[in-house]
Amino acid sequence: MAKIIVVLSLFLSFSTAAYMEELKWPKGETFLTFLDKNHLPSSIYYSLDKEEQELAAEIVAGVKYQVLKSEDNQLEQVLIPIGEELQMHLKKKDDKFVMEITPIVLQQESRSLAIEIHSSPFVDILNATNSYALANEFAQTFRGEVNLRNLQKGDKLVLLYQQKRRLGKLFGSIKIDVSMVETAKKKNYIYFYKENYYDPKGQELDSFLLSSPVNYTRISSPFTQMRWHPILLKYRAHLGIDYAASVGTPVKAAGNGKVAFVGERGGYGNTVEITHDSSFKTLYGHLNGFAKGLRGGQSVKQGQVIAYVGNTGLSSGPHLHFGLYRNNVAINPASVVKIAKSALGGNELKAFIDYTSELRKKVDSALENSDTIPYKEENFNLAYPFEPKQS
Repeated sequence: MAKIIVVLSLFLSFSTAAYMEELKWPKGETFLTFLDKNHLPSSIYYSLDKEEQELAAEIVAGVKYQVLKSEDNQLEQVLIPIGEELQMHLKKKDDKFVMEITPIVLQQESRSLAIEIHSSPFVDILNATNSYALANEFAQTFRGEVNLRNLQKGDKLVLLYQQKRRLGKLFGSIKIDVSMVETAKKKNYIYFYKENYYDPKGQELDSFLLSSPVNYTRISSPFTQMRWHPILLKYRAHLGIDYAASVGTPVKAAGNGKVAFVGERGGYGNTVEITHDSSFKTLYGHLNGFAKGLRGGQSVKQGQVIAYVGNTGLSSGPHLHFGLYRNNVAINPASVVKIAKSALGGNELKAFIDYTSELRKKVDSALENSDTIPYKEENFNLAYPFEPKQS
């Protein structure tokens, strides 16, 4: 079992009676309601700049966050993940609470899995690794591309994948560089290349397609996970794409789905959220108004008008904020929004073939060592991730 090395000096910086809780962010909770429930001033939120306030609306229900409390059960520090790279860090400074956006400390891992099929790929991956995230990612990758009904007992499955760990536990999305599954002893491959999944011929998989949600004049702000602002000396992120357009421009559902939310949502103002299949969600923010009769639970079709461009919430001008989430993790819509299925060509195809040839060699190596016991996920706690308490 992997050993976790803990820096003991962190422990020594705290009162011995201080303790950490790991909690799940409740559904419907906002950062403002969190402050109110913990008897903290709302000025903490309003003292943030507009970009930081908008980022606070990205706290996802169900995300695990950490709270450090003192001997008398008083709040000391809070860490709330936003996206995959940044977190909101609430802490005391000069006897007052302040909020900062800080990077998440992550451990990157590259792993391989080579197993025989006994039940189904999903069940066998889960049994071998204890990782629902990995099993789900495989299921999404191969969905609609290979007829898994042709599987035979004893067929092989190989995954080469990358994952991240926060505080010793899996965090964020898993990227499967290559999936290989045998069906009736025939090897089937799917590759992850430059933010998309492709078959061995360089043909992009189209099991999930989105179209542009609005006719726009320009992209006023692209998607960025994390960047350091050299003048403001702060970390920035923009977990979506802003499409500049006139107030009243129709906003269309980017794909078939079901309306999950219609209403006001923090810095995003008037907002619509739509869930698509089992893992994707789209968000439409700063809206002027909603389509007549739009309500939660309603099914919508791709291209159906759901709302109209506005300037509500923390908006400096009329535009649509379009967010895309996979398993509640923000991803770049520009890497997924497509008009039609595309294929690689020319030098790009050559680079892809070279890249996948190396991955096939690694798959063959994993098959040769398939008797290696797979790594199983375990639940354990790690040391305090907070800053040392100031004396």
